[in-house]
Amino acid sequence: MRAEELVWGAVVAVILYVAWRVVHPLVTPLFFGFVLAYASYPLQRRLSPRLGNKRSALLISLSVLLVGGFLTLYLLLVSVQVAMSFYDSVVGAFNWLLTLPLPEDVLQFLQNFQGQVVPKIADYLSEQAFSLPSYLLQLLVFFFTYYYALAYGEEIRAQIYALLPEKNRELGEEILTSVNKTLSALIRAWLLLNVAKGILMTIGFIIFRVSDLYTAIVAGFLTFAFSFVPLFEGWMIWLAGAIYFAINGAYFHAVGIALYGFFLVSPMPDYTIRPMMVARDTELDETLVFVGMLGGTWAMGLKGLIIGPIVLNVLLVLLKEWKRFTESSRRPSQAPQGPSSRPLG
Repeated sequence: MRAEELVWGAVVAVILYVAWRVVHPLVTPLFFGFVLAYASYPLQRRLSPRLGNKRSALLISLSVLLVGGFLTLYLLLVSVQVAMSFYDSVVGAFNWLLTLPLPEDVLQFLQNFQGQVVPKIADYLSEQAFSLPSYLLQLLVFFFTYYYALAYGEEIRAQIYALLPEKNRELGEEILTSVNKTLSALIRAWLLLNVAKGILMTIGFIIFRVSDLYTAIVAGFLTFAFSFVPLFEGWMIWLAGAIYFAINGAYFHAVGIALYGFFLVSPMPDYTIRPMMVARDTELDETLVFVGMLGGTWAMGLKGLIIGPIVLNVLLVLLKEWKRFTESSRRPSQAPQGPSSRPLG
């Protein structure tokens, strides 16, 4: 019997390892598909009684796909222009430096540095361009994950609760409640903060005269929209404005819009204002939320911004349960002790 258990354990371990290798490249689109479905589920619950679960999920998914596809296409066009301008600016900056009357050693250093940096930038841009099919594949995985999570949300929820062990079911339900509360607070803070980012970006474009009022409003809307796109966020907009100023020689305006965007749009508010909003809704310490966001992003990328605070909140639940367990095990017995039955003499 022992040998059979070892064999089945080895088989399960191999299957789990192979399954992880298969799923690992698609973890990010799967994760954000479930997260966005969780955020959209209130809308799904309103539409499903009229259209049915599958039809309402398909309608919401197609709407997200159309809007997301348009924004992604526009983002790609902007990214290509920004990348080309950045490359030309780097090459032009080195060529200008080499024309200055600098010492021979400095010029030699600049030439060697240019010979190393410029090809690496070109290789990186080419690699990103050839990665477009991979991005499209991840977008497809994200779409199907989003649709199935919406269409079968109740079934998924029922299966999760069915997996809870009967012995510690109360602890399991407490953990799920903690996850739900933290995730709801993160999504609420994400939405409200992205609206504020869009407004501040519009104001920044007007203050620094990046564009006219109409284009500034468009920039604010794109900042709001791109803040929901993994890896891009709103910093793409103020970076484009800063590069535009730098190319045209308006370096003061370039530094101004860059500092304004960095501290008021992205990424600084993500690690200052957002932890305070999440901590207020989840009744957690702001430092704990900040550590979860920063450490999670450092360890797992953008998805760690959500996973980090959730994991630390679950850890607190487990520590409280462990504290209750240890206190109950150390508590002296309350049963009354009768007289000793030991015989005298």
